[in-house]
Amino acid sequence: MQRIAPAAVFLACFHLLFASPLMGQTKQPNLLIIFPDQWRGQALGEVGREPVKTPNLDKLAAQSIVFTEAVSNWPVCSPYRAMLMSGQYPPANGVVSNCNTQTASIHCQLKTETRCWSDVLHDHGYRLGYVGKWHLETPHEPYIDCANNRGSMKWNEWTPPNRRHGFDFWYAYNTYDYHLKPLYWSTDAPRDGFKYVDAWSPTHEADMAIRYIRNEGGSYRQADAPFALVVAMNPPHMPYDQVPDQYKKLYADVPIEDLVKQPDIPPAGTEWGDYYRKNIRNYYAMMSGVDEQIGRILAALDDAGLSENTIVMFSSDHGNCLGIHDEIAKSNRFEEAMRIPLFIRWTGTLSPRHDDLLISVPDFYPTLLSLMGLRDAIPDAVQGVDRSTILKTGRGDRPAAQLYFRMTYQNLARGERGVRTHQYKLVIDHPLKDGEATTCLYDLKADPYELKNLAAENPQIVQQMTDQLLMPELKRIGDPWATDKP
Repeated sequence: MQRIAPAAVFLACFHLLFASPLMGQTKQPNLLIIFPDQWRGQALGEVGREPVKTPNLDKLAAQSIVFTEAVSNWPVCSPYRAMLMSGQYPPANGVVSNCNTQTASIHCQLKTETRCWSDVLHDHGYRLGYVGKWHLETPHEPYIDCANNRGSMKWNEWTPPNRRHGFDFWYAYNTYDYHLKPLYWSTDAPRDGFKYVDAWSPTHEADMAIRYIRNEGGSYRQADAPFALVVAMNPPHMPYDQVPDQYKKLYADVPIEDLVKQPDIPPAGTEWGDYYRKNIRNYYAMMSGVDEQIGRILAALDDAGLSENTIVMFSSDHGNCLGIHDEIAKSNRFEEAMRIPLFIRWTGTLSPRHDDLLISVPDFYPTLLSLMGLRDAIPDAVQGVDRSTILKTGRGDRPAAQLYFRMTYQNLARGERGVRTHQYKLVIDHPLKDGEATTCLYDLKADPYELKNLAAENPQIVQQMTDQLLMPELKRIGDPWATDKP
């Protein structure tokens, strides 16, 4: 009988006790995040409020925890994306408005030194892919020669490899709204090496995601390592006519009366009422088209035998008023802008259900990493709260409110701040120019369409929410609005 040297036994035991828990694809879950742009949380078939056709997302919802009260805390593109990636609120991560030339003077972009969840996963052996819209880069001269950069404000820019935060497969752009002929930079493309594609952007991005998942020949990622893939589609973002006819046909014969039943939609004959009626069919058509592409991606995950070992998150960066409350789209306090879809599926681990947790975007980072076994790797700078115990058991401390921001990048001590509870939404606006602060209070249970401001007749509720919910949380995250009043 062959004897094993004591040293070999020691080394074997050491390896079993201390080897990285990320060794081996079968033990570490993969992560798939899909988030289209400007998809309001009310517009899903499974919600039953709007007549939009989303069969694939309805199926995903039945397999997921559906967060019925999820919001985008600052409902506009770049701030959401920075909160998602950094786990910090805008005053801390520095992305206080959209990344474009208007905000370039304050260096409004995701900081290179920010430790994103993707950096953590990369350092723990994950392979990472990003497909689609990034919108966390400030354009600079000489500006990229593309349609989104030909007006007075520039939007699109290349993201150099040292600013991709661990994503080693890159097929992305920052902002480009021509959905029927999109452009992309691939992983190794230089700044002037972007390529146009003759396809609808969600279809093409689903194609790329499927290739990444299938990983034929190991050409997209290291086959024996866990992976995280983000697919950030632009539609249903404006312009709404940028959608293939096959999806437009789904709503062509739906009477307009069936699409405008909500009491907060302005009447026909008004500027914003007519805007809503002009665009709502195409908005829904985009959603149905994106839904079909998400179905293709999830089917590829099934076909590859990866579904049970992959956490899937579906969400959006913000909603869309589409003229409701006389608001063109997002960056406002109303539910159509703030409310976002949020599904998290981990087959066999998380029990499907609906949950009214008042979850906030910075919470996604620590919650996902904790689910993936990396709680101890969450940086101290993360301001979001780990909600993974609630996801796994339904029990745990639940937040009383969610923060709301509408920031003025010229002066962070001004602008709107608010809190949203299960019953009330409070918003206080300190205007950029001198003037009295205004306050709005809505009873979301009695008045879900936010038609009546109750602030003047309920000063005690306003004061209580301000003192107990709004100001302590703003001070915790270091918001100048709470500490540097002029």
